[in-house]
Amino acid sequence: MKVEQKGHTTTIRNTQGNTAEFHQKLYHEYNSFKLQNLIVDLSHDKALTMDDIKLFLEMSKLHKKAKKSFVLVTDSINFNDVPSQILVVPTQLEAHDIIEMEEIERDLGF
Repeated sequence: MKVEQKGHTTTIRNTQGNTAEFHQKLYHEYNSFKLQNLIVDLSHDKALTMDDIKLFLEMSKLHKKAKKSFVLVTDSINFNDVPSQILVVPTQLEAHDIIEMEEIERDLGF
């Protein structure tokens, strides 16, 4: 797991490949990141499944409830199959753009 913090956003990369183990590790360390917007980069795992994505559903809901952004990055899945409660984008640039837009919406009171 590689962690980079830039401003109000923390990017966490899965460097080990096993998404289930990565999710457990992230879940145990979640309190360290809960006050930041999160980008979870899963692009290293090319065998990613929709079940792997759904592991992050509860974490995404918690984060959004706290008025913070939670975005997954991968290009290994069919985006039409992703549950609406989870934001998944193919690149980190798009993840940063999504967070920027959500920050503006929150500032405007939406």
